[in-house]
Amino acid sequence: MKFRRKPRENVDINLASLIDVVFILLLFFVVTTTFTRETQLRVELPEAVSGSPAEDQQIKQLEVVISAEGVYSVNNQLLEKNDLASLMEALQKESDGDTQVPLSISADGKTPHQAVVTAMDAAGKLGFSHLRMTTVEAADQP
Repeated sequence: MKFRRKPRENVDINLASLIDVVFILLLFFVVTTTFTRETQLRVELPEAVSGSPAEDQQIKQLEVVISAEGVYSVNNQLLEKNDLASLMEALQKESDGDTQVPLSISADGKTPHQAVVTAMDAAGKLGFSHLRMTTVEAADQP
């Protein structure tokens, strides 16, 4: 048995035909491509119209601030009791029964979770639909 390899012939690559194919493809793309010029895209942006300052002041907004000790204040008025019933009563009184008024619940980072849940429960039972939750620093609270 002979396990010797036979010497290979040198393989030549003919680049002339490859250049011809590339040139034909390039010519095809140049001839068939159409270029159009777009001057601009038409974008319609929304506009904001601000009202007079008197109209802006008429918009009611409720703000419930909960301190780190769990004390509630509604629109900067402290509540005597810190329970669900008194909070619901204060929210009902301040909103005049309008549940479309935006309601913001602000709590300190060290506020007990149950106090925040109680405020959310009061807003839910009264039917407030525009609710916002924020956090405040202890120095910002009344």
